[in-house]
Amino acid sequence: MKILKKIGIGLFAIIAIILIAALFVSNDFNYEKSITINKPIEQVWENTNSLTDLDKWSPWMEYDPNMKKELTGTDGTIGAKNSWDSDNKNVGKGSQTITKIEAPNLFATNLKFYTPYESEAQGYVKLKSEGNKTVVTWGFNSDMLYPFNLMKLTMNMEEAIGKDFKLGLTKLKKLCENQ
Repeated sequence: MKILKKIGIGLFAIIAIILIAALFVSNDFNYEKSITINKPIEQVWENTNSLTDLDKWSPWMEYDPNMKKELTGTDGTIGAKNSWDSDNKNVGKGSQTITKIEAPNLFATNLKFYTPYESEAQGYVKLKSEGNKTVVTWGFNSDMLYPFNLMKLTMNMEEAIGKDFKLGLTKLKKLCENQ
């Protein structure tokens, strides 16, 4: 019986240490990736200023080109919403709503994911002119709830989604430079 009591106290102590450690890890979560496109900002903006344009270079469209999609509102305006539903675990179910447009520098959205797990993020595509070239930065900001924020210490986002962001930006570069 003493052994079970010691094991119970030990498990309780481990759980308590983990929960206390999570108090000291920030909840904010950010990821972004950039690419330089050999075209002027106005031309790149034409491929990033609506939900339909984002779909043209989205890596997730390749995972399931037959996913169910529904666009509500006027695309390219604040409040327009694109919803998707896919059985593919890499795509899942969610929606993306336009929240801010600052032509030709920023296209921001609110992302909601329902499956394979529930979460919410603020996505963005930022454009910066560098002469006849444009630097495109694609990313998102999110909050991780306590105590899940502790996972930040072990997560490798570059490994988890870096290849998808690289694929999407490479597709955008090719799309823009071949126009």
